[in-house]
Amino acid sequence: MLYILFSNLVDTFSFFNVFKYLTVRTGLSMFTAMIVVFITGGPFIRYFSSKKIHNPIRDDGPDEHIVKKIGTPTMGGLLILIGVFSGVFLWGDLSNPYNWFLIYIAGTFGLLGAYDDYKKIKFNNSNGVSSKFKISIQIFLAIVGILILYYSGVSDEIENLYFPFLKNLVINLGWFFIPFYIFVLVGSSNAVNLTDGLDGLATVPVILVASCFALISYVSGNMVFSGYLQIPYIEGVGEASIFCGAIIGACLGFLWFNAPPAKIFMGDTGSLSLGGSLGAVGIITKHEIVLAITGGLFVLEAISVIVQVISFKLTGKRIFRMAPIHHHFEKKGWPESTVVIRFWIISIILALIGIATLKLR
Repeated sequence: MLYILFSNLVDTFSFFNVFKYLTVRTGLSMFTAMIVVFITGGPFIRYFSSKKIHNPIRDDGPDEHIVKKIGTPTMGGLLILIGVFSGVFLWGDLSNPYNWFLIYIAGTFGLLGAYDDYKKIKFNNSNGVSSKFKISIQIFLAIVGILILYYSGVSDEIENLYFPFLKNLVINLGWFFIPFYIFVLVGSSNAVNLTDGLDGLATVPVILVASCFALISYVSGNMVFSGYLQIPYIEGVGEASIFCGAIIGACLGFLWFNAPPAKIFMGDTGSLSLGGSLGAVGIITKHEIVLAITGGLFVLEAISVIVQVISFKLTGKRIFRMAPIHHHFEKKGWPESTVVIRFWIISIILALIGIATLKLR
């Protein structure tokens, strides 16, 4: 909204022309989201504590979780979404269809997560909605979003799949792009959800991936930079950097309260919406495979659960002491802070590899 206002004032006051630059608005979006979360975080936590909106802890989880984490407020994802939407609505170009696609994915997946959190709180257990129901709704929401994106005609590249490191390898998926994009959106959403099990564990990797895609969306939407880097030029997709900036700022603000020992958890409200949002950015920038690289920690967490389930059903034995894999290391005796920081280091390395794909082609 401020972007529109300042754009209309450019003819009268030339200074406002600075707000047309994506870099400036991305920085402002990040700062706005962070400040909003900082300001609202304290009252939000106090209110949720007073209403006993607490996070149910898994009975089969590490013993110290039951002692240390019980009674911690949840649904902190609402804080993150408030921050993200504040940054995007104030500094984003709301005439850009990519912005609305990202807002749609973040909002609807966030609502699904909020319903899941509500069920957990109401019945005081960690089950929430069934996995079949959750995935079914995610698929439906993804299909609606993808069809809206497709019929808006924003890009001729929507059916193409590009591969990092290989500048000339492009596969036209045809109509198969729909199930592929559903897989990206649902997979990334649930992968972040599975990672969100320790204080700050998911928050920092989300910041790192969003930072990578703030840069990727910026260069993908710039004809000169995309041509130099030999990546697909997608007109208008640079606006996604505003959204990524808002994610970075909101998560930085949230990390202030979520750092060990956490005063609040993001819950499914935050993890499902953030994961879906990252998947959506990967889709519109045509860097879906790079998303799997930069978000490799999320992929690892999801694979650990899949492997655990398959192994137990086929052989009756578990590969890990507990899944997702961060709980496996806790069961082995690693302190929570050690697990979190080492997983952050892995995320930093993967983010650097993801950025390197822009040049190594």
